[in-house]
Order: sequence, then C-alpha cells, then structure tokens
Amino acid sequence: MTDFPLVTIVTPSYNQGRFLEATIRSVLEQDYPHIEYLVVDGASTDNSVEIIRRYADRLAWWVSEKDSGQAEAINKGLRRARGEIVAWLNSDDVYLPGAVSSAVAAFRTHPKAGVIYGDALSIDADGTPFNLMRARQYSLADLLSFEIICQPAAFMRRSVLEQAGYLDQSYHLLLDHLLWIHMARLAPLVYVPQTWAAARYHEAAKNRTRGPAYGQEAKRLIESLSAHPEFAAIIAANRRRIWAGVHRFDAFYLTDAGRPRQALRAYAHAFALHPCTALRDWKHIILAFLSLLGLAQLRHTYDRLRARRLHLN
Repeated sequence: MTDFPLVTIVTPSYNQGRFLEATIRSVLEQDYPHIEYLVVDGASTDNSVEIIRRYADRLAWWVSEKDSGQAEAINKGLRRARGEIVAWLNSDDVYLPGAVSSAVAAFRTHPKAGVIYGDALSIDADGTPFNLMRARQYSLADLLSFEIICQPAAFMRRSVLEQAGYLDQSYHLLLDHLLWIHMARLAPLVYVPQTWAAARYHEAAKNRTRGPAYGQEAKRLIESLSAHPEFAAIIAANRRRIWAGVHRFDAFYLTDAGRPRQALRAYAHAFALHPCTALRDWKHIILAFLSLLGLAQLRHTYDRLRARRLHLN
C-alpha cells in the first residue's frame, strides 16, 4: 500500500435532495488527498440532479438514470471504482471529519483486512445526534447472529470485494450485511473504536417505513446461507445462537415500527433459543413493553436526554 492509496467513495441517490448536499460535502471536505468520488442517481425527480451538477467538476463520474434500486446503483459505482479501498455512503448519511484518513491508516496497520469499520452516530433529519452506535470486534459467527456493522462507517479492500461478488441485488434491506458475511469468509474484519460517520434516521428512511421486512429478509438470508457449503458447518454449529439473533433482529425493527406485541413475541423466541443473545437488547425489550402499555412517549424523552448528553460531550 502506498502512502496515499486511492480511495473510491460511491453515493447512490434517489430523491434525497433534502440531504444530498450534506452527504456530498462530507466526502469532498475530507482531509484525505486521494479520493475518487462517484455519484449514481436513479433518475431523481426532485432537485437532486441540480445539486449533483453543482459539484460535478469535483466528481470523478456521475450519472442520473433509472435503475432497479439501491443495490444496482451501488454496484454500478463499485464496478467503476479504481481505488484500492472502497466504500459507499448513502445520500442521507455523512462522514465525520478525518474518517477517510483514519480508515486508510487502519488498512495500513492491518494489511490483510478485508473490511475495516468504526462507530457511527445516529442523527435526526436536522442532523442532531441522538445516539452513538458502538460496534466491537466481530467474527463471522457474530455476523451470522446479526451483530450489525453500521454501513456508513465501513470501508472495504476492493480486491476482497471483487472476490465476494459485490451486492446481491435480490436483497433490499440486508444487502450490506450479506456482503460483510461473504467478505468475512475471505479476509479478516477489523474494528477501529473511532466514530467515522453519522447515519440519518428520518420518517422516509427504510428502517422506519419497512421495519417488519427486516426480519423477513434476515430469515431468508440464513436459510439461503445454510444451503451453501461454505457456511453450512458454522451455521449448524451455532444454530441456536444464530436463530436467536434472527428473532432479536426482527424484534428490534418491529419495536421501532410500532408493533410491540409482535416484537415481544419475537424476543420471546430469541430468549428461548439463546437467552444471552436476547438480553443484549434489554433496553429495546423495555421499550416494547412500554409501547404495549401506551407509554411509547417515554422513548422520545429518553432520546432527547441522550441527544443532550452527546451535545455536552
């Protein structure tokens, strides 16, 4: 690896004009000197193309044309990437200052790593932080149990990405998680305890509008991988923990989607299979109970207190 290897960032975009400029600027204002930036717009009908044109002279390439969705748009960009290190940043998320430089330094320290990832803030539609999503060092078994890497805080070695085969376009919600699983089979994952990005949560985001579908894709993902010779043995050896993780993951998004009764049922399944896995979500379990009792407003109070603490820090 040279002192300043080329880093390619891809931003897929569709009708996110409200947030797109903040995303673009968070890439272009990085202090790293060797970034190739590609923007792939899906024929937006809002002001997205106008915003992209405003920065076109600083982009390596951009396009606005119809596609089948996020996975196709990201793959389109990643296949054009020339960088030794690559990543994508969705058009409502942002990088924090110094993120790319820190990621490159981590790849230099870990020359065999396939994916390097950090922590991420949760921000609201106005950009106010209300949570810090801390990761930890994950194994392949952890990923199969739905320990989640926050996607905007992840960077990949392009050679390993190419071996893994890019994003599976039949997935719409867990496309990133499935890719990490395939890459973790080929090369080490490395966690860096630094905050590199901010993931935006707003009313039009998929985590809010399609909550129940996350669990459905998680079940499909594990059932599909169970039939692969590369994964069958590890899934069989960790079956109870992995399926507890599926139910826990399902319950998490059902809670956020305002379906506490279904969420508690899923948490009960997780607890029956692997109690330690279920209890990792003890705060969300309490939230589901409170929501069932009509006390969901307490969640907003809790989020405001967390936001204040993050601001003070």
